[in-house]
Amino acid sequence: MPESFDAIDRRILRALQRNGRISNVELASEVGLSPSPCLRRVKLLEESGIIDRYVAVLDGAKIGVGLTVFARIWFKTQDAEITNQFAETVRKFPEVVECYLTTGECDAIMRIVTADLHAYWRFQSDYLMRIPSVQSVKTDVPMETIKRTYELPLL
Repeated sequence: MPESFDAIDRRILRALQRNGRISNVELASEVGLSPSPCLRRVKLLEESGIIDRYVAVLDGAKIGVGLTVFARIWFKTQDAEITNQFAETVRKFPEVVECYLTTGECDAIMRIVTADLHAYWRFQSDYLMRIPSVQSVKTDVPMETIKRTYELPLL
């Protein structure tokens, strides 16, 4: 985090999380700066890695990947080689949009998007269950999305 990270930087980040395409002039006005200092601050936030990248958020249903499922994964064993092999393999699957190694009941949790339940079943049987380190997969299918955001809280 930059040494000078302050309330203005937080306002900049809140605005950019809501709208990554906001113009610098609009952003400056929203956070109470003139355009040049605002742009300097944004560049510092980018260079420091606080702003990782800018993306477009797509509507999966409109592009043919409207089903989201959550898969809980159990490994055959829990050593570094198995974990690394699993991670390397999973990174290659575009259907896996998030994957976390976890503590607790299972070894990993992933969010997977596919066209429908049949497509997920094929993905699970053809790919997930064929990863040598995977012992079992349990899938949760959400019935309704209550909240979905990409904005991080800025306290």
